[in-house]
Amino acid sequence: MAKRTGRQLIGRRQALLVSAKLAAGAALLGSAKVLGARAAGGQDAGAGAGGVYDVREYGAVGDGTALDTAAIQRAIDAAAAGAAQSGAAQSGATSGVAPSARVLLRGGRRYLVGTLTLRGGIDFHLADDAELRISTNHADYSGGAVLTAQDAKGLRISGTGTINGRGLEFMSGYDKANEWWLPKGWRPRIFELVACGDLEVRDITISAAPAWGLHLIGCDGVLVEGVKIRNEMTIPNCDGIDPDHCRNVEIRNCDIVCGDDAIAIKTSKQYVSYGASSNIHVQDCKMTTQDAGVKIGTETYSDISGVRVERCQIVQASRGLGIQLRDSASVSDIEFNDIQFTSRYFSDPWWGRGEGISLTAIPRTPQSTIGTLRGVRIRNITARAENSVRVEGSAASRIADVTLENVAITLDRWTSYPGGVFDNRPTSAEPDIEKHATPGISIRHADQVRLTKCSVAWGKNLPDYFSHALEAEDAHGLELSGFTGRAAHPERDSDISII
Repeated sequence: MAKRTGRQLIGRRQALLVSAKLAAGAALLGSAKVLGARAAGGQDAGAGAGGVYDVREYGAVGDGTALDTAAIQRAIDAAAAGAAQSGAAQSGATSGVAPSARVLLRGGRRYLVGTLTLRGGIDFHLADDAELRISTNHADYSGGAVLTAQDAKGLRISGTGTINGRGLEFMSGYDKANEWWLPKGWRPRIFELVACGDLEVRDITISAAPAWGLHLIGCDGVLVEGVKIRNEMTIPNCDGIDPDHCRNVEIRNCDIVCGDDAIAIKTSKQYVSYGASSNIHVQDCKMTTQDAGVKIGTETYSDISGVRVERCQIVQASRGLGIQLRDSASVSDIEFNDIQFTSRYFSDPWWGRGEGISLTAIPRTPQSTIGTLRGVRIRNITARAENSVRVEGSAASRIADVTLENVAITLDRWTSYPGGVFDNRPTSAEPDIEKHATPGISIRHADQVRLTKCSVAWGKNLPDYFSHALEAEDAHGLELSGFTGRAAHPERDSDISII
């Protein structure tokens, strides 16, 4: 209810009339300012607070041949200056206030670029079918990525256009034996956004990335929504989205197709000054990959905690869900809920041998210090896989406090790659590829693991190395409640083996 003051409240009709008059006056004033700027030959005609900075007005050609880097950078810098002048540089989309200046790349054009530096307070907008086409000339880059930002607050990247990474043009040839492309000596990442806050990436498409797609480093307050990634499935290291030392991140409604990890949450060694990764929420995403669907690690040089992944579909992966602790920090408070996936073998170079779920804490090297992995909850999972669900600690780091609830996995073989192995990579402290039978669920060197209403089933193709429904070794405090499953070969193996 409105609060009355000494003045009487005006009626709704009268308020609308007043608003209309004010809006008309503002429009006339704005038009006068634009005309004045154009008459004066101003480069920023039509821009300012809430303005649009069309890159063509700064010299961009958009024919896919002429290099447009300098022209687009001029538009970015002008927009950022306008945003700062309007006092909006510290306001971002995730804080509820949209950036005040839009850098517009119109549809129907292809803009050839090298490195661009994005600024705070702007909306970098790929309109309609606009294509940002990356250069294959190393000399056109000032760093290791196409779109970069440092300490940008209130930055938005939006639109329905495409960033064309031209991935195959950065490859030297196809390795038939290993079934993947071999990179040339240099290839850029698409995004490298560092220490940005109130950051939003929305609706764009990344296509044919030659390396990582969206690399977020030390960012705080991030929304990634509706992003589509369509990379070549056989190009290595073309990850989808990588939050690295990031906090307060929301990734939702994204559709990712890529050769390497679809979403990888990590804390890399070279960025330890940015601290932990925490409060990261992934929801309602679809992923297709030849590596992990969702992975935490392997780089774990700062703590990772408070990660929630839910309502996702992983169409294809070499590991459905993975946590790979290899370094000195700790991983805790992780949840995977309401997820469907299919996990299968691929050629040898791809990490992951078809494991459904893989939680591992193994030192990177014999000399490495390793942290702890604990507090993991995995619920309501339906999966088809060619290899086990694994909970695998080590003498140096026992995994603890893991709950699997309503996890239903069906194991089968439908590819022709050799099986009967566990993939421990990356490590030199233990065998990287370990010969091992394939139980439905494998638990080793772990404490307080709880299986509640979990089930293991087997498909039509049952190789000899398929074994127990559940195998536990050196597992203290193991709790089973409502577990169902038979051995793949009940005439030979027991349903449950606990050593």
